[in-house]
Amino acid sequence: QVQLVESGGGLVQPGGSLRLSCAASGMSFSSYVMGWYRQAPGKQRELVASTTSGGSANYADSVKGRFTISRDNAKATVYLQMNSLKPEDTAVYYCHAEERRGGVLISNYWGQGTQVTVSS
Repeated sequence: QVQLVESGGGLVQPGGSLRLSCAASGMSFSSYVMGWYRQAPGKQRELVASTTSGGSANYADSVKGRFTISRDNAKATVYLQMNSLKPEDTAVYYCHAEERRGGVLISNYWGQGTQVTVSS
């Protein structure tokens, strides 16, 4: 079965950095658009960044210039490098995998989430 396992979350001071990783298994990784979402307490889950199999990236305005998404198709892993972290980046971060064909959603999967807390 498909598994997405996140790691790398934790507590960091404002201005600090963290790198999240998401290791995928049980799927044809290169066929999927991979993304990171986050959900803060009392708020809706939102897209942070996504990357296509070819490496094209898309970012939420709130993280542009601070976060970088990347993927290693050989390792079936997607990363989120987070720099200049702010308290408002505090949330549970979820890895997401989505496969579309002709614009139609074929399948999608979620990881279990990893907590990121930005606080002094």
